[in-house]
Amino acid sequence: MATKGNTGDNKTKSSFSIFIVAGLCCFFFILGAWQRSGFGKGDNIALEVTKQTDCSVLSNLNYETHNGGDVGTIDDSKSVVKIFKPCNDHYIDYTPCHDQMRAMTFPRENMNYRERHCPPEEEKLHCLIPAPKGYVTPFPWPKSRDYVPYANAPYKSLTVEKAIQNWIQYEGNVFRFPGGGTQFPHGADAYIDELAAVIPIGNGMVRTALDTGCGVASWGAYLFKRNVIAMSFAPRDSHEAQVQFALERGVPALIGVLGTIKLPYPSGAFDMAHCSRCLIPWGANDGMYMMEVDRVLRPGGYWVLSGPPINWRTNYRGWQRPKEELQEEQRKIEEIAKLLCWEKKHEKGEIAIWRKRINKDYCRERDSVATMCKSTNPNDIWYKKMEACVTPYSETTGPDEVAGGEWKPFSERLNAIPSRITSGSIPGVTGDAFQEDNRLWKKHLRAYKKINKIIDSGRYRNIMDMNAGLGSFAAALESPKLWVMNVMPTIAERDTLGVIFDRGLIGVYHDWCEAFSTYPRTYDLIHANGVFSLYEDKCSAEDILLEMDRILRPEGAVIFRDQVDVLIKVKRIVGGMRWNTRMVDHEDGPLFPEKVLFAVKQYWVAGENNSTSMQ
Repeated sequence: MATKGNTGDNKTKSSFSIFIVAGLCCFFFILGAWQRSGFGKGDNIALEVTKQTDCSVLSNLNYETHNGGDVGTIDDSKSVVKIFKPCNDHYIDYTPCHDQMRAMTFPRENMNYRERHCPPEEEKLHCLIPAPKGYVTPFPWPKSRDYVPYANAPYKSLTVEKAIQNWIQYEGNVFRFPGGGTQFPHGADAYIDELAAVIPIGNGMVRTALDTGCGVASWGAYLFKRNVIAMSFAPRDSHEAQVQFALERGVPALIGVLGTIKLPYPSGAFDMAHCSRCLIPWGANDGMYMMEVDRVLRPGGYWVLSGPPINWRTNYRGWQRPKEELQEEQRKIEEIAKLLCWEKKHEKGEIAIWRKRINKDYCRERDSVATMCKSTNPNDIWYKKMEACVTPYSETTGPDEVAGGEWKPFSERLNAIPSRITSGSIPGVTGDAFQEDNRLWKKHLRAYKKINKIIDSGRYRNIMDMNAGLGSFAAALESPKLWVMNVMPTIAERDTLGVIFDRGLIGVYHDWCEAFSTYPRTYDLIHANGVFSLYEDKCSAEDILLEMDRILRPEGAVIFRDQVDVLIKVKRIVGGMRWNTRMVDHEDGPLFPEKVLFAVKQYWVAGENNSTSMQ
């Protein structure tokens, strides 16, 4: 029966234990997580595998520093290690910047209360968020698209409220996702086929998509097999766990909403944007939300709107809304689309599709009729108020030139030098520097795989790069088995997030002094390159590490790359967090002050009386 498998039974977990032990050359077994995991009698087999596994690659790794000719061993044995206790069990799904109780204290106008509202310093938790009892490793992709273990997100409200819409079904110990949606009861595949009749989906030209008000993200889930990657978002609201379900399924998603502040993406990022009954009042606030979509949409990109009020004359009875109200709603949308100079390509049934013009030569009247945004940097968005203004096109030299650069199919665009670099819009980054960065991260990844041999095996689906640079780590990893959330720290020296999107990858702006907009346990592998050096004087390393622990799955892995003195401090902190670590030299030898720290979060769940062990 399809719903069995990786749902927490001892036999399955034991088999997975063997896979991990053999695959990581006993590093992960040394970490001591097995006994606490409840894997059962299969642990005896795992022990035998470990005895036969060559651990020499990780034995006797030193923490020596070779800076400025000084060679010595760092001795931190006398340092007091702070032991972090588990948080109360009711914090299992705690989302600090989207806390429901705090949200209710903010204005409801324009969904302000559903936006990011992070706790002040005195209210931050300094404890470890527990996993729910019975938590198990998610199914591997693509099975995870269709099945999620009930224990990992034990919320049934959507199975009742969306029962007739084919969103989600509860079947014993798993949730099943049939691939349906409010606007696609016959399945996401059939719906995407309709869109593909108008939009070049499937030939690589459309690669990045934005799904506003995504629900459980079935649209994004089914786009993967067409080589399209969707960034989905939905608010944390009365329908528990929409975004959590999306991430458990292995689909990129964030907690978010179109409200009063700008979306955390650069201008000209997405090839396609989509709203399927997303309940966003597109015609309100002088078209502010459509103008924000226009900002993040590439010239030549597509906007899909399905559901009310499209084709209201035919559909108003089924929607049980006054036809006059729907008529006015669609009139406003059409008016704003014309102002933005979007070309309507299709309207049939309940689906309408517009295309953004490729440059301003097609939109001469836009500059004179619309209110143009005054900001000279359309990517300056972090906590910036959304405005009812239109983002100007970049300059072009002819009527057929695409503003921002010609579209390249994926995966050609993955390693092609992005137009934002060739145009000189990223100071200090040349085409040669881009290609060298690609080569460097391929080398780094090869070195990582010598230690963690299952990086690209399918064990890790949801991966995060906390300081993504040009996106070359994600490009080196590129595989249908996984996806990478490339994070651009708001304090980074250079803003290169637009380059990442140009490559056909996805990402988001974020300040690591605050919590990330996701549920706990939503990433399998986290890469932290230079993060702690970057934030050394900005905020507490302890706070950043606790946030990493919150969003990392039990038995998830972390790779830190930083200066050795920084990593020693990190290692000391995580020693009290139920993580196990191993430091290794730079792949070019011990004389490099940069080192790599590998870590694994131990398996433990709510209600267990486990003490943190030191390795």
